[in-house]
This record gives sequence, C-alpha cells and structure tokens, in this order.
Amino acid sequence: MRATLLDHTGMGRETGRIVIDDLPDRITLRDLIALRVREEVARFNKDKGRALFNGLVQPDDSEVVLNGYALRTPRRLDWEKQAEKAFDAFARNGFFVLVGQRQVEDLAETIDLTTANEVSFIKLVPIVGG
Repeated sequence: MRATLLDHTGMGRETGRIVIDDLPDRITLRDLIALRVREEVARFNKDKGRALFNGLVQPDDSEVVLNGYALRTPRRLDWEKQAEKAFDAFARNGFFVLVGQRQVEDLAETIDLTTANEVSFIKLVPIVGG
C-alpha cells in the first residue's frame, strides 16, 4: 500500500508531502508517524553536511526558518529521538492528523489506508505571548 502524507499550515496551505510505499493496509497512527519520521530522517541523513531539516518536528539545537529547521551544527539525526518528539508534539496538540475528512485523535487508533491513502498533518503554530 502507498500513502501520501501531506503537511499543511493551520490556514490550509500545503507545505510538504512525502510518499511512503509498502505500508500495511491498516496501521496505527503511532506506527505511521514513526515510519514517516524514520523516512524523513533517512532522507536528511543521506545528504551529508546538510543543515536544513524539513520534517514533522523540530530537532534539538535548531531554529525555525522559512522552509524547515536550520541545525546550528550540521549532523546526523536520530530518527527514534525525532519520533518520540513527534509523539509528544501530537499529545500536546502541536499538530493534528486528518485521514479523509476525519480527525484521528489517538496514537493507538488504526487507520485504514485502503479507504483513504492521503493523510494530512496540520501543524499548529503557537500564539506569540499566549
């Protein structure tokens, strides 16, 4: 099964997409997030010396820039650490996930990719001073 994972701003603008092949027909949100993060970190680590990471969550020792996160020092990222940060961000409402028109609210919830092969990750931006 192939799924397209889309990133959107809270205003609905698409900011990125990643296609992942060979997924099971049914997968928990936790496992889908872990696979997504593992894939984006692998792509980043493959390009040695790169300092701009465009992924689901911000790596440690980086700053937000226009098209992602700028690492202060170029280095390899640990996908498991990034996945834990993503699970934590989901729990704190840093982003939410839509499958079709339905919001998935629990990491343990199973997603049926045979009925909806596009999954939207809507990243929320904290209100300044709030």
